[in-house]
Amino acid sequence: MARILLFGLDFAVAEELSSALRQAGELVQTAAHDPQILEQGDFELVFAPAMQLTRVQASCPGVPVVVVSRIPEVSAWLDALEKGAADYCGAPFEARQVRWLMHSTMVQAQRRAAA
Repeated sequence: MARILLFGLDFAVAEELSSALRQAGELVQTAAHDPQILEQGDFELVFAPAMQLTRVQASCPGVPVVVVSRIPEVSAWLDALEKGAADYCGAPFEARQVRWLMHSTMVQAQRRAAA
């Protein structure tokens, strides 16, 4: 079971992602914009909007950040990856998609840590 933070997402998006992740058996914590939650660390994965990417990366170095957006555009996806996001998740979300994305991101992070 991974400890996953949904940070800075609007309520509807956070609820949708949280439901999919909990169905996969993950421990999910949601924080609207509380910077103290980032300082607590101990997260294995963070889902956040693009505008929060740099902030989350600075507060949680080494923790993969998946950028979440309601706008599934290729340019937004590439921009997020170029800025260091582990991946990009565009709405609408499907439970299977979110589980796959979470799993692949965690595996990549574990490989990097082991290297």
